Amino acid sequence: MIVYPEYTSVCPKTGLPDCATVTIKYVPDKTCVELKSLKMYLLAYRNLGIFYENAINRILDDVVAACHPLTATVIGEFTARGGMRSTITAKWPRK
Repeated sequence: MIVYPEYTSVCPKTGLPDCATVTIKYVPDKTCVELKSLKMYLLAYRNLGIFYENAINRILDDVVAACHPLTATVIGEFTARGGMRSTITAKWPRK
């Protein structure tokens, strides 16, 4: 399990920052994710205008494409903004 508590991106509608803790759980097959590369990849979202759901699904798709795991789950626990919190979960393989 990889926990990244410093995820940030930007709301594409308002331009306000979105902050989250992103957790990646996967069962590797023949390859695994290199942590420094993953950190740089997640930092690239910092100024990207993207909705919560799209971001978590994209991270999942990219992890699956990078290391072809047996299973993978990405969870985004987004901090409160406007009094609301969201937790987005994406799983692979998709049923």
